Amino acid sequence: MDIEKYIKSRAAAVNAALPRFVAALRDSDPRLAGAMTYSLAAGGKRLRPVLMGASYEIFGGKASEILPAACALEMVHTYSLVHDDLPAMDDDDLRRGRPTSHKVYGEALAILAGDALLTDAFTVLLSSRYPARVKPAGLLAAARVLARRAGARGMVSGQAADLAAEGFLRGKVTPARRKAGLQLLSYIHLHKTADLITAAVEMGAALAGAPEKDFRALSAFGRDIGLCFQVADDILDVVGDKKKLGKSGSDARNKKLTYASLLGVPEARARAEALMRKALPALARARGAAGPKAALAGIAEFVYRREN
Repeated sequence: MDIEKYIKSRAAAVNAALPRFVAALRDSDPRLAGAMTYSLAAGGKRLRPVLMGASYEIFGGKASEILPAACALEMVHTYSLVHDDLPAMDDDDLRRGRPTSHKVYGEALAILAGDALLTDAFTVLLSSRYPARVKPAGLLAAARVLARRAGARGMVSGQAADLAAEGFLRGKVTPARRKAGLQLLSYIHLHKTADLITAAVEMGAALAGAPEKDFRALSAFGRDIGLCFQVADDILDVVGDKKKLGKSGSDARNKKLTYASLLGVPEARARAEALMRKALPALARARGAAGPKAALAGIAEFVYRREN
């Protein structure tokens, strides 16, 4: 399987649908809608919607059946990026090779666009049409997953801890401080990044009505892939091509606590590989179609080896 081609083809469907969902939000302020669409249209790998579709397909469905849910998840992810780029947070000028939302629309409207993307993600998720195989109970379970993984018990707490860790590496890093840094990093990565990636596979399984045992196996897979993704991101912030990354690399400027900065690139890379290898047995425990499972395994490898 050509996994990059697979990801691009699945991402294309999401890219085409996202502006339509914003346009369907009747009576929204035109400039607000424009700011929402601007950030959604910046592109990206769309790994979270792709993961959701593959997880759903393990249990017999087609990814196209849950496109609204996939787009809802991407709306939440995009809101987090809009807010993450703000001067009060990471203060980034570029996102995916384009000026960040607040650079184009101003800070106030960027904040409101993020607010609207988060809120109306649930409009898209819960008000869209799905085939009969997507049961109301499964849809509500998916909504619970998204709220849990995105909120104060999930991504937002990870972002808060990440901000609090700015400047952690100023001064000498003693063994005790290194140990504390690793504990804090584990919390940050689990919530800031891994929670929303875990949500992707959990939502796919929930929408498909997956048995609890298989749901838990996919959840464990998503957790380790999410952690691997962020460690790889930490490494790319140090050694990656900034043109390919499409961002300025604010972690070093802000003295952020990352695995690359705390452990060095070789040890961070070994940690990322270990997480990728750990994810695969969890995926194998999930019962279902072999093709989508192979796609998820390929995505795991892609996450570890990616260059942007």
